[in-house]
Amino acid sequence: MFYRGKYTDGADGHEMGAKRQRIIDQGPSFYGNSPGSSFMYTAPPPPYSYVSQPPPFPVVRLRGLPFDCTETDVAEFFHGLDIVDVLFVHKNSKFTGEAFCVLGYPLQVDFALQKNRQNMGRRYVEVFRSKRQEYYKAIANEVADARGSSPRRNAPRVKSSDEAKESAEHTGILRLRGLPFSAGKDDIMEFFKDFVLSEDAVHIVLNSEGRPSGEAFVEFTNAEDSKAAMSKDRMTLGSRYIELFPSFSEEMEEAISRGR
Repeated sequence: MFYRGKYTDGADGHEMGAKRQRIIDQGPSFYGNSPGSSFMYTAPPPPYSYVSQPPPFPVVRLRGLPFDCTETDVAEFFHGLDIVDVLFVHKNSKFTGEAFCVLGYPLQVDFALQKNRQNMGRRYVEVFRSKRQEYYKAIANEVADARGSSPRRNAPRVKSSDEAKESAEHTGILRLRGLPFSAGKDDIMEFFKDFVLSEDAVHIVLNSEGRPSGEAFVEFTNAEDSKAAMSKDRMTLGSRYIELFPSFSEEMEEAISRGR
C-alpha cells in the first residue's frame, strides 16, 4: 500500500489496508453522510465542490508498468499529485503490468492523464480514466486471490483486458507493445519464428522524432495464424515482456503514418 498527502482520515497511510477491506465490507458507497464513511479522502472545498452530485471517484488505470515497478515508482511517475492508493493487479499471483492509482482530488485525474505514454524507466506507460466500480472489482479480485477463492458472485462484472483480447475479432494483424527500442525486424521475426513472415509484414512504429516507439504491427498470413500467435502474449524479447493485441489495418496505418 502507498500513501502520500493529507487526505485520509488517519494520521498517516498505514491504515490503508484495513480501509480497502472496509470497501469490500461496506459496499461501493464512497461518499457518505457521516465523516467516517468518507474513508479515502475528504471531498475538496470550493471551487472544487460539486453542487448537484458527488464528485467523480478520482482513479486512473495504468498499463505497461515494468514488472519490478514499486509504489514509489508510481508516486514519482505522478510527481506533484496526491497519491491515496496504488493497487497492483495480479492474475494467478503474477503481476500483469497494470495498476489502479487513486488520487487526492477529482481534478487531479486530468493531470494524471497528461502522463499517458510517458516513460517509466525504459517502458512507456499508458494511463486511462477509470471508474470506482473497476477499482472495487480489482480490490475484490486481489482479496479473493490472496484467499485462494473467486470473488463474490454478485460483484459487478468488469471485463478484463485478457478477456477483451480473447473475445476480439482477428483480422490477421497483431499490435506489439513494449518492444526494446533496439529491436529490429529480424528480432520480431525470430520472436514469431513458428510462423511464416516476411520483412514486409513487420512494421516498426516510429515516434514524431523518427525513433522507435516500442510498438510494431505484424501482418500474418491469415486470422488463424494471428490468433495462434497470441500464445506469445507477455513472453520476453530480450529482457522485456511483449504485449500482443489483435488489431486491424486502419489502426496500423494510422500508427505508421504518425511516425512519418
